[in-house]
Amino acid sequence: MELFKNLRLNIGKSIFEKKEARAKRKVFYSNFSVTKSIGIVWDASLISDFPALSRFYQKMHEKNIEVKILGYFPGKELPDQYTAVRYLTCIRKADLNFFYQPISSETESFIRNKYDILIDINFKKLFPLQIITSLSNASFKVGLFNSGTSTDIFDLMMEISNPVDVENYLNQIIHYLQMINSGNTNTKTTVQTVNN
Repeated sequence: MELFKNLRLNIGKSIFEKKEARAKRKVFYSNFSVTKSIGIVWDASLISDFPALSRFYQKMHEKNIEVKILGYFPGKELPDQYTAVRYLTCIRKADLNFFYQPISSETESFIRNKYDILIDINFKKLFPLQIITSLSNASFKVGLFNSGTSTDIFDLMMEISNPVDVENYLNQIIHYLQMINSGNTNTKTTVQTVNN
């Protein structure tokens, strides 16, 4: 059974790599003060992260920045705190095809949306979320630096020691985005931070 699952996953990765090779995105970031929208890709199995995400949403809302969170939750029933939250959409196994690729209309909409910034909170590198982050049309993508995986999809990478505290991670991202003041679209940056 595990062998069959791995075969399906490998085929899914092969299909994804072809889609990724065809995807075109114009990278652009000028200044955080003009940011209007942020998309967040999140491993929603980490329920303890949700209060930090809610606080982040509230802080950005106060700055008139729209935040949309797309999470992947592997369980059958969503936790109560995830339901009726207008800025959060969770996909589940039923929203994946035979090759573990997300196929829901919510996913397609999220990928097509040209967020000013996309923040990746997929520290376990879950395949469905990797697809969403990679194919997203967001203008500027931020993620965690990991020497063991490809970082080609990120325009800004945060190097934070484990365990990563999501609230600190989000605060550090905003801190460094506020320091950047450039329309340069050709550079990739990695910043080292210290956990608080």
